[in-house]
Amino acid sequence: MCKFFNTDGYCDAEANYMVDLSGRLAEIKRMVDAGKYFTINKARQYGKTTTLIALADDLKEDYAVISLDFQGFSHADFESEQSFCAAFSREVLDVPEELPDSVRKRLEVCAAGTLREVTLSVLFRILSDLCKSSSKGIVLIIDEVDSATNNQIFIDFLSQLRYYYLRRKRTRTFQSVILAGVYDVRSVKHKIRPDQEHKENSPWNIASDFLVDMSFSAEEIAAMLKEYEADYGTGMNIRQIAELIYAYTSGYPYLVSRLCKLMDERVAGSAAFPGKADAWTEEGFYEAEKMLVKEDNTLYQSLIRKLKLYPELRSVLYELLFTGKTIPYTATNDYMKDAAMFGFIKNDHDTAVISNRIYETVLYNYFLADEFAESKMYNAGLQDRNQFIVGGYLDMKRVLEKFVETFDALYGDQDETFLEETGRRYFLLFLKPIINGAGSYSVEAQTRNKERMDLVIHYRREQYVVELKIWRGNAYHERGEKQLSDYLEYFHLKKGYMLSFNFNKKKKIGVKEIRIGDKTLIEAVV
Repeated sequence: MCKFFNTDGYCDAEANYMVDLSGRLAEIKRMVDAGKYFTINKARQYGKTTTLIALADDLKEDYAVISLDFQGFSHADFESEQSFCAAFSREVLDVPEELPDSVRKRLEVCAAGTLREVTLSVLFRILSDLCKSSSKGIVLIIDEVDSATNNQIFIDFLSQLRYYYLRRKRTRTFQSVILAGVYDVRSVKHKIRPDQEHKENSPWNIASDFLVDMSFSAEEIAAMLKEYEADYGTGMNIRQIAELIYAYTSGYPYLVSRLCKLMDERVAGSAAFPGKADAWTEEGFYEAEKMLVKEDNTLYQSLIRKLKLYPELRSVLYELLFTGKTIPYTATNDYMKDAAMFGFIKNDHDTAVISNRIYETVLYNYFLADEFAESKMYNAGLQDRNQFIVGGYLDMKRVLEKFVETFDALYGDQDETFLEETGRRYFLLFLKPIINGAGSYSVEAQTRNKERMDLVIHYRREQYVVELKIWRGNAYHERGEKQLSDYLEYFHLKKGYMLSFNFNKKKKIGVKEIRIGDKTLIEAVV
């Protein structure tokens, strides 16, 4: 059977092309060997389940593993201690580990759910006896603990785990406990009881820090592609494609696999990319990236739900995207923790930044979509879009000329504050309907700040670099021209574009063309 890239459920090394997890598993096993209790908190579809399944298999030589998934528990299973103990006991009985007869019989009594005197303390005495009778240390792994974090029974379950952990020098208990999910169960107490006492009193404060990096490096992606290339012989530049995938995903496991799957199954075989050799190219990658940012997958749906549930989080992300405001990464800030926990942002040298380019574009599109219906700039781009496509190619100079004309007519008398907060957003609104369907854009992360933002636009196999900047005088402007020229060198382009928002009352709006060395710069001023 041929392997394939998988984005539906967990990955299996025998059936799927996937990154080698052995290094991560070795790091996690060292924590298990040390008797650590810990959580694996990562955003949705970050490879948690795949890692846990591989880990359980990896540990079996040295440990007895009880691996459960709370997603299989129903709401009714958390209604009482009796129902929870019954559901938990049934799960343990289904685990393919040898159970002593005495322990099995007691678990079967609990699993029947008929005795009211079956409580968490009774269940844990049975589990403690199981640990005592086992010739190997027992590792308890529970996936999808999010399913239970709003339930008091689960809080009491964590308390029992902590109780036995603290007594383990006197009473044998689990060698290690691993809980996995999106939410950090070390802070679940405040989700149940919002008063200050319980907010600071987590039942999972015994958990060790989990510092294993679960994102994929460019080198790991290249190794996966090398296996694919051995099967199909596309002639791809493995290093180039791996670095492109990493540059746009920052190694987010689902996004990595999804891009590969799109290139393999959707780009290859299309009219523009008839064979796999055509798809596994730089142009094929950008076609897959365009598909990815436009689709409505379950990962994006989860992100958007979080924005609706957490309006303060929405405000922080909006600031990061459109104003270029520098926001310090503060681990103790609740909204910062939430944004990182859900995968929206990451810590980059103590500054909060959007996690990856794919998310960034998806978020731009989401925020801009709220304005499409009533935006005069969007409507202007939509009405005039045909004039910007010449011979199938994007006429970016004409785009800038029309934007300057439209922006000046609509907002030319606005003040500096207005321009700083809305200028780049209005350009994206104008650009969106022009490239929609055939093109895409991304923001170069290292240039996104209050005074400068570089867009890279991809349209029918062509690239266009546009620098959006705030005018800060001639000297600053000349440095910007040099920066853009250097940037074009990086992209192997001869022509670049600059859009300056100028607050000078005596400014001369319009578009001009200048030469710097062998580069042509099209400069627009509004």
